[in-house]
This record gives sequence, C-alpha cells and structure tokens, in this order.
Amino acid sequence: MNLVEPSSGVPELQRALPDDAMVIVPVRNMVLFPGMIMPISIGRERSINAAQYAVKAELPVGIVMQRNPEADAPTPEDLAPMGTVAAILRYVTTPDGSHHIICQGQQRFRALAYLDGFDFMVARVERVADAGGEDDRDIEARFFQLKERAVELLQLLPKVPQEMLLAVQEVDSPGMLADLVAGYVDIKPAEKQELLEEVNLRARLDRVIDMLVHRIEVLNLSRDIDQRTKASIGQREREFLLREQIKEIQKKLGEEGGDNAAELADLGKAIIDADMPEEVAKQARKELKRLERMPDSSTEYSMVRTYLEWLLEIPWKAPEPDAIDVAQARQVLDDDHFGLEQVKKRIVEFLAVRKLKPGGHGPILCLVGPPGVGKTSLGQSIARALGRKFARVSLGGVHDEAEIRGHRRTYIGALPGNIIQALKKAGTRGCVMMLDEIDKLGTGVHGDPSAALLEVLDPQQNNTFRDNYLGVPYDLSQVIFIATANMLDTIPGPLRDRMEVLHLAGYTQEEKREIAKRYLVQRQLDETGLSPAQFTLTDAALMDIIRHYTREAGVRNLERQIGAVCRHVAVRIAEGKATAQTIDAPDLGEILGQSKFENEVALRTGMAGVATGLAWTPVGGDILFIEASRTPGSGRLILTGQLGDVMKESAQAALTLVKSRVSALKLEPAAFEKVDVHIHVPAGAVPKDGPSAGVAMFIALASLFMDRPVRSQVAMTGEISLRGLVMPVGGIKEKVLAALAAGISTVMLPARNRRDLEEVPEQTRAQLAFIFLDDVEQALAGAIDMGLAQAPAT
Repeated sequence: MNLVEPSSGVPELQRALPDDAMVIVPVRNMVLFPGMIMPISIGRERSINAAQYAVKAELPVGIVMQRNPEADAPTPEDLAPMGTVAAILRYVTTPDGSHHIICQGQQRFRALAYLDGFDFMVARVERVADAGGEDDRDIEARFFQLKERAVELLQLLPKVPQEMLLAVQEVDSPGMLADLVAGYVDIKPAEKQELLEEVNLRARLDRVIDMLVHRIEVLNLSRDIDQRTKASIGQREREFLLREQIKEIQKKLGEEGGDNAAELADLGKAIIDADMPEEVAKQARKELKRLERMPDSSTEYSMVRTYLEWLLEIPWKAPEPDAIDVAQARQVLDDDHFGLEQVKKRIVEFLAVRKLKPGGHGPILCLVGPPGVGKTSLGQSIARALGRKFARVSLGGVHDEAEIRGHRRTYIGALPGNIIQALKKAGTRGCVMMLDEIDKLGTGVHGDPSAALLEVLDPQQNNTFRDNYLGVPYDLSQVIFIATANMLDTIPGPLRDRMEVLHLAGYTQEEKREIAKRYLVQRQLDETGLSPAQFTLTDAALMDIIRHYTREAGVRNLERQIGAVCRHVAVRIAEGKATAQTIDAPDLGEILGQSKFENEVALRTGMAGVATGLAWTPVGGDILFIEASRTPGSGRLILTGQLGDVMKESAQAALTLVKSRVSALKLEPAAFEKVDVHIHVPAGAVPKDGPSAGVAMFIALASLFMDRPVRSQVAMTGEISLRGLVMPVGGIKEKVLAALAAGISTVMLPARNRRDLEEVPEQTRAQLAFIFLDDVEQALAGAIDMGLAQAPAT
C-alpha cells in the first residue's frame, strides 16, 4: 500500500471555502465519535476528491452517516443532521486501487446548509459542544457509574485486549468516556447516531449507562445458559451449543415453539393409532420426548426420527384369521404345479391343521430339491391359497448376523434386519415368508447368521423376537415361514432340526412335457409377443427338446430352449416371412443346433469292464460310468476320476470281494498277481464321493476279469460289504428318474430300498424293470450273462 500525499491530480476548487464551511465525506452504516480513531474506506469519486483536497489543504473533514445507505449519490436529505469533525491522519491506497483514510474524531458539528459549485460535498457547519454539565457532582456520579459498568462489560467479553481495559480506566472526561464506550460497544448504527446527536451530557451518560446495563444482563444470561447447556447435552452435542442458547433465550422471552411442533404431534398420534404392545408404546413415547428436546439440525435428531418411523411403519396389529378353504387350496396347488403329489399332499395337511387350530404353532416347512423344480412358486401358491401376503428373504451369501437381527442404533446408517424389513414391505405380520436358499448361508467375522435364525424359526421363542435395531420384542408367531434349499448337508444341525423337510425330486420326461404344455410354452409366448395362432410346438418336438437338448432335474433350461424356438418364430413373423409356423422335431436342428445330449449307454457299455452306476447330485440324479482296465504289473490298484475317500474305499472293497469269489467266477487266483487294476470314473473334473457305487464297481471288475460285457440297458446302485451284502443308499427317486432319462430299461436297487420306490411316480415305475439285491451274486446274475438263472425282475 502507499501513503498518498497531496498531488497535482487533486481537483482545484472553483471558489474558496467560506470560513464556516467544511468538506463533507458521507459514510454508510458507521458513526465516528469524537476521540475515536477509525479507518474509513472511500470508493465514490466525490468522496475521493473530498479526502484528497482535505489532505492537500490540510483541512479537517466532516464525517456524516447516510440515513439511506442504498443511495450511491447522496443528497443533503439522505444525510444525518449531525456528524463529527475529523482530522485525516493517513491517506492510503492499496494495490487493488481502493482508497482508505484513517481519521480521528475531534468534535461534533451540525450541518446548517450545503453549498453548490464544488466537486465534492461542502456544508456550512456549526461546531457543537457538550451541554448540561453545570452540576459537576451529578455528572461525576454518572461518570464513575459508567466507568464501572464499562469495565464490567469488558471483563464479560471474551478475548478483550488489555489495552482497551486500561484506556477505559484512564479516561478522565465524562463526555470522552461516553463517546468511547458508545463507539466500541456492539449496537446498531442508528442507535450510535442517536447518541452522537445527544448533546446533553447528562442525558447521553444516562443512555449509555442503560445500554451497558442491558448488555451486561444479556451476557450474564448467556453465560448461565452456556453452563447449563454444557451440563445437559454432553460432550457429543457441544457443537449445537449455539442453538441451545437461542432456545433458552426464546424460553426466557416467552417465544417457545418451533416449526416441527405439528410433525411431532402427528408422530404422537401415530403412536397411539399403531396399536403397539404397551412395552413398545412406552419406548416410542420415550424416544418422542427425546426428539422434542433436540434441535432438528442435530445428527441424532434424524436417527431418532428414523427409529420412530420404523416403529410406526412395521405392522403391530394382529392379522385377520385365515379363511382357509382346503378344497380351494388343493385346486390352487394343482393349477400352479403339475406333479409333486407327495409335497402337495403335505401342504394340504398343513393347511387343514391350520384351519382347525388357527392359534397353534405349525411346523416350519423346508422345501429341498434341485433348482427349477418349483420350490419358490410353491411358497407363492401357499400364500395364495391362504389369502395372505407373500414376502421373500434371500439368504444366499448372507454372512453377517446383523442381516438377520439388524444393526444396533449406535452405528451410522443402522437398519433392522431382513426379517423386519420384509414384514414392513408385506404390511402385515400374518404373511407367508419364504427364506430362500437357506442352505447357502455363510459365516464371517460378523457372526453366524444361521445361529440368529434359530430364534426366528423356533415357534416356542419367536413370539418375542428381538431385533437389535428396534430393541423391543416383536411377535413372529403369526408368520408362516417356508424355507428352500438345494441340499441339506450344508444346513447346520440345530437349524435343520427346527424344520420339517419336504423333498422335491426332479421331474420325469412326461411330467416335463405336461409342465411345458401347461405353463412354459404359454409363458414364452407372452414373453415374445406371439399368439397361439402364430406358433405351434408339436409334442414330438417338445419331447425332442426334453431328451436331446436338456438334462436337468427342473425345467428352467427347458423353458430357455422353448424361448429360443419362440424367438426364432418371432423373427420370421417380424420380417414378414411367415404369418404362423408350426415347429416339429426335424426343425429343431436348424433352430437349436445339433443335439447336446446323446445316449451314452449305447456308446460305453459294449465292452467288458464298463458298468453303469446311478449317482445323486444337488441338482438331481445322474448316471455314472465305472470303467475298469488291467495291465501287466505287480497287483496295484489305481483309482482316477477325482474320487473321494469313501469312493476309493468302495473300489478297494469291490476288488477284495472279486478276489474272494474267484471260484464262483471261475477265475484263476494268479490272474490278480501280475496285473495292475485301474478303475476310472469319467468326468474327472467333477469331484465324486459316496458308497453307492460299490455294486457298480464290483460288476465292472467282475466283467473285466470274466471278459464278459455288462448288459447295456442295466444300471445299478448300492453299497457293498466284504461279506457280499448289498446295503441301502439314498436318493432313490432322483437316481431312478436319471436312469429313465438316460434310456435305461432295468434298474438294480438294494432290497432294503424297495419302500423308497413309493416316492417314484407310478408312470415312471411302469416303464422300468427293477431287480432288488440282497447280495452281489444277484447283481452278477442281473447284470452279466453267466449262464446262470437270472434274478427275477419286478
């Protein structure tokens, strides 16, 4: 910055200033008192001319406040009648071109008349002295009172410079003290102008003293409020201290009330109408009282508000009794699903018991089966049969206990668990809730969600389920829970014990055909915009898709293939090449490509040492080929095909069993001494385990050493013992269905699995011949032509 001295650039006067005239500098929103030193920014051209002329001529200026601060070119009517004579101590310009003067007030003056003909404002003035000081004792008393109050005020203010306190204490003139205090105290400019215009010293002292008393009272009150607020709101809410102070001040002034009063009143009414249990309603009222005491800008305000909204939005009222019509429920299940007779029968039983005893604790059903067999849609059908809302909670991949029980409210962004969220979405606590993929729950560092489900799925405990976010008990006893899973092995034992398991096996080819004709084709017509008149799929084509383009337990892939055929027809119709089309079996090669599956049995069972086994997988049954070969060696047993420990033990047991029956098989004992036996199960990338391939391994080894092939249309399953007994295995229904799909005509099963055939559809049983095995001799007779009497087929 630069200190500016008078320069030749200062405009010259057109005529000389009269003796009683003074250069006037108007200012906005500020008042200069006598004795004060104050910097003033000047930006208007006339004010700059006035200041520069006064500096050049070494004359004082008159500082006058504008009554109308908006006026850029003020007239005499826009200015206050009185101002302060000031000496310019410094004239400063800054690098950005702005101008500043540092002035020291000297004396009051009154403007008598403004003069024309100058480049700046000039007025005839009358200097004004203090009046009313004839009673020295009265003025002296007010003087000491003012000084005492001024010192008290400065001590209440934070971070006041010590020099200011000393300056106030050292002033010995009553008028100067009044002007000093009035200049530095925080009041409006209009009030300061009134004090400047008050020339009566006694009256001015009284007004300044009253002003100080008021300010001191406000500061004392603010300090008390500050102390009370800090003690009440705690460490985490100190940032809201100012708003609490305003609140207390409004309370003292009788101005209570806020913008949120109506909203809080609505929340209180909603709590009454929500029909909550008394314990929950008490908690809600407590949180509402906390909310009323908080500022609405507080972070905790939004947390409490969200919590109350959750309490009000989840359903608390008891559901209406179910109007269960068992006949209608059976019809709904039959309309929605083809087959699954045993499962539908159990669901009807479940609904009948529910009708006779509405308040009873029914079982938790768990539908277990491969993908695509209709587990989820069965849950929707149950909800439709009951006339209840359906809610679905996906548990696949959930590895955090908080996903079930919710997060505690102390965490930012906390929410209730998936159970409570699903109930809020359903709008009733009497819904049908499907816990989908319960076998795919994970376990992580945040707890075990399956353990949290133990309370949810226990009818004796879930009437007081406690979500961590809500923090109050919630009754889940009216919710009908239905779980789904692809396999039971991964479900923890205590959780599995709380559910009644219903197995859904894969569909037969005939069932798939009926499902496709009833549901899948129409659904794909709707998806592609075709009408039944534009598209026809013959039964032969449909069976070809089932046999040669899909191999699954469910019907999802079948629906995809039907969709591909529909899209092919849709393209032709959209291009105008056809108005309608019928798809027959010969057309499928052009649309879907070559057959994806073929009859592997005919390809692999034409030589000795190959047997066809039956296996169970999480997605249904499958056929399993056991291949055995021998090479010159030292009697080793080689196992390949990524076999598990149990399956390797079955292979060793089968080889031992063959060696123990060399006489019955008409073999030489030396045939095993100088050869290595290699057993391989193809599809080596797929892990395989379990004891049910024992019979197939025994037959493959017997066929190898006897050099007689196994009958190509025979498949088998069963565990063997070293005594030659055939032990029962699981997954009979899935294995039988897989055998039929692979073109097998005869299935050999352990005799103790005879009762499991009741689960196999009667139509499937009619297409197959069954041989029931008690020991391996019967297996040999049924699988290999030994010139012996064959075991009877049933």
